[in-house]
Amino acid sequence: MHGQKRVDEASMIYHAINRGNARNAIFHKPDDYEVFLRVLAEGLEKYQVDLFSFVLMPNHWHIVLRPGQDGEMGKLLRWVTATHSLRYHAHYHTRGYGHIYQSRFKEGDRGGHTTFAF
Repeated sequence: MHGQKRVDEASMIYHAINRGNARNAIFHKPDDYEVFLRVLAEGLEKYQVDLFSFVLMPNHWHIVLRPGQDGEMGKLLRWVTATHSLRYHAHYHTRGYGHIYQSRFKEGDRGGHTTFAF
């Protein structure tokens, strides 16, 4: 079951957030951050999205981006979370133990004003 359709318009700046299921850590060691960054870089090659900034914390991340075409942000973030989850489960041998992420990404402030402030 999918939630409400999100606004995902080209040329708008978005602050996207996602966190670990039950607020659990999704990054346990430095290599976990590197793996996520490689996944994000792969996704940015596949989809027309400009990345402005990001923050990775042990149990969540923030990404500020701008889609180049309508719908590209959702496609990128869906691909990133699915690919990261598959690689996480393969590395930690946790396939079948549940979700890595709490839900789909959340949209913070549209326009990125608050995010750019910190």
